[in-house]
Amino acid sequence: MQQYKTKQEKSTFYKSSAWQKLRLKALERDNHECIWCAEEGRVTTKHDAVLEVDHINEIEYHPELALDLDNLRTLCKACHNKRHNRFDGKEKKWDDEMW
Repeated sequence: MQQYKTKQEKSTFYKSSAWQKLRLKALERDNHECIWCAEEGRVTTKHDAVLEVDHINEIEYHPELALDLDNLRTLCKACHNKRHNRFDGKEKKWDDEMW
């Protein structure tokens, strides 16, 4: 079974035609909308934000689900970053900083 532990292995996977085709199927299934935003009553489409396809179970730990449509969901970049605890590069100097 293919492993996706290194950056190179993941990069090769995400450039593959199999992934590109499945990614489009996930976007179409989710109506090209962020499903987390939709759950909160907001409509976020490719016209509002960058849409990304997220693996619910990460390929690094569940390589057998890498090409499973049921393991994918469409998220906007902001929700995808929240999901992975990534930040937008603007670190707050203090926890109570409001500006």
